[in-house]
Amino acid sequence: MTKLLIRNARVVNEGRITETDVLVESGFIAQIKSGLSDQHVDTVIDANGQCLLPGIIDDQVHFREPGLTHKATIQSEARAAVAGGVTSFMEMPNTVPNALTQELLAQKYEIAAQTSLANYSFFMGASNDNLDEVLRTDSSTVCGIKVFMGSSTGNMLVDNERVLNELFRQSPMLIATHCEDEATIRANTEHYKAKYGNQATAELHPLIRNEEACLKSSSLAVELARQHNARLHILHISTADELSLFDKKLPLAQKLITAEVCVHHLWFDSRDYATLGNQIKCNPAIKAPHHKEALLTALLDDRLDIIATDHAPHTWAEKQQTYWQAPSGLPLVQHPLLLMIDLVKQGKLSLESVVRKMSHAPAECFQIDRRGYIREGYWADLVLVDTEKPTTVSKQNIYYQCGWSPLEGHTFNASVTNTIVSGKLVYADGQFLTDQSGERLLFNR
Repeated sequence: MTKLLIRNARVVNEGRITETDVLVESGFIAQIKSGLSDQHVDTVIDANGQCLLPGIIDDQVHFREPGLTHKATIQSEARAAVAGGVTSFMEMPNTVPNALTQELLAQKYEIAAQTSLANYSFFMGASNDNLDEVLRTDSSTVCGIKVFMGSSTGNMLVDNERVLNELFRQSPMLIATHCEDEATIRANTEHYKAKYGNQATAELHPLIRNEEACLKSSSLAVELARQHNARLHILHISTADELSLFDKKLPLAQKLITAEVCVHHLWFDSRDYATLGNQIKCNPAIKAPHHKEALLTALLDDRLDIIATDHAPHTWAEKQQTYWQAPSGLPLVQHPLLLMIDLVKQGKLSLESVVRKMSHAPAECFQIDRRGYIREGYWADLVLVDTEKPTTVSKQNIYYQCGWSPLEGHTFNASVTNTIVSGKLVYADGQFLTDQSGERLLFNR
């Protein structure tokens, strides 16, 4: 049995900030109380007034393994995650081969069990022809079913009306959707290719993958969920137009339809294409400034339930191609907490609301077993943050395998100083302390 004591912390949890100590024993939070003794304790951390938060749970990442390991691996991106205070992740199925069978899904879990510093779960992928495989998924050990209702990698576009209806009618668990209408995007692409040809730049991206494409697809997903009483979670909402689809009155635990917003849609807007270009090319697109403001408002009034990253690394060389050839996605999993704390410093969010949307809400939305809160008896997933110590993003402190970030040169107002995953101190003051693996997430369903 190992014991770890965190002293003199400002614990941010369940809407309150409390000065107290936290004792961790054998992976779990044993006591939360001021003045705890350090007798028989293996490790003592004096927080010295730093903020202690429940670890961030990122419900949407792309870690690229297997098949795309020239971009990233589970090991490399999990290291970056814990350096940023992300203690648990849920990874998407559009790897190579796509995770469309139970056997392929199991292989990803085996890789993570050997290499991931962070806690992990993997979505089962849906296609037009694997319904039987999807229905075999164990809802107590897998985070959800991923449905691409828009263009995607490989054989993962689900556009067969009959299959969609059966997925929503029969799914035993949460369905997470990428919502962009393929026909709309295809028509827009043809229009702008004819108009600009090889002169096209990333500024066109929000015009091609526009509000209409998002709203049409999201509306269809909501209609299917309501028709079949299904548990729907729409990923990376990017437009003001979609916000009327979501309820702000129901408590999260009672919602059958929930929504996520990603940090880049809260941070960047279409004006940033002029300087960052393909670096911020992603799907759905980063759009005009008024969408960013509307998303923040909806986050605060609970139409949007969760903040995530959609971390999607590509090599620098891939991003340097022309607009039409450059892949969509940007690396973000090392910096979501610092991004949101900057919004706190700007007066746009409270630290308590950041914790609610990045830790509490993902745990509740996905019904994760004993994570997402600082509570006695819960797994000890914890992050210490010094809100007075700035961090400047540079190539020297980026842990993504791709080695770059659209945030390079930005100085954040805070720093992640310590990260504890399932009771193990894995990161402290810029150093990784162990190669011990995280734990598989389990779900109370």
